[in-house]
Amino acid sequence: MTETAHPVTRADRLLDAAGDLLVRWGYQRVTIEDVAKQAGVGKGTVYLHFRTKEALFLAVLMRSHRGVVGRMADRMEVDPAEALPARTVGSLYRELARDPVTRPLYLGDPEILGRLAHEAAAALGGIVERRTEIGRAWFGLLREAGLLRTDLAIDEQMRVFSAVTTGFFFIDGMSTVPGPTDPDGRADLLEHALRTALEEPTGRPTAEVAAASAALYRSLLTYIDALSA
Repeated sequence: MTETAHPVTRADRLLDAAGDLLVRWGYQRVTIEDVAKQAGVGKGTVYLHFRTKEALFLAVLMRSHRGVVGRMADRMEVDPAEALPARTVGSLYRELARDPVTRPLYLGDPEILGRLAHEAAAALGGIVERRTEIGRAWFGLLREAGLLRTDLAIDEQMRVFSAVTTGFFFIDGMSTVPGPTDPDGRADLLEHALRTALEEPTGRPTAEVAAASAALYRSLLTYIDALSA
């Protein structure tokens, strides 16, 4: 193993350990010492890679977010229907419902993101801004292809898209809200809401449109990689 390969492997092991502890114990209970013990290294080794606990957990969330976006682009390339907003978010919902590490980044968990606010201000703020730009370009592409309704402006459609999606995630923790209790049932309902609000009923994306949509989101991966470099 070369000297350059070893730190990468070690950093990945630290992120794996931190992610596992985040899921099992929650952000407040986990310490740098816990992560070091879980990864089988000394506390000082953790600080060689991450100067603070906040920086470590931000890296965990950034890596998870990168994986989510990458898999979303992969799905678009395999099945063009995944390029439609309803299918995109339905598949994303199903994935997040089964992955507690990625959920805080999308749900805005106050316990985690509140404590990461200072550390994450530039990184997460930039990602959100870039993701909004990509979303607008994506909607424009779908509108030009006749796949989205045009009775609303793009910015209005994006607000509907964001409000519906965020609302579905938000009410997951409210046991008094009626409706499906299983992730697949909730995902189906979310898809129905977005399809009805935004999409043309007979729209079917071509492979070219899906590839262009996937390319837009792959550009976000390039941005995330630059932040993590």
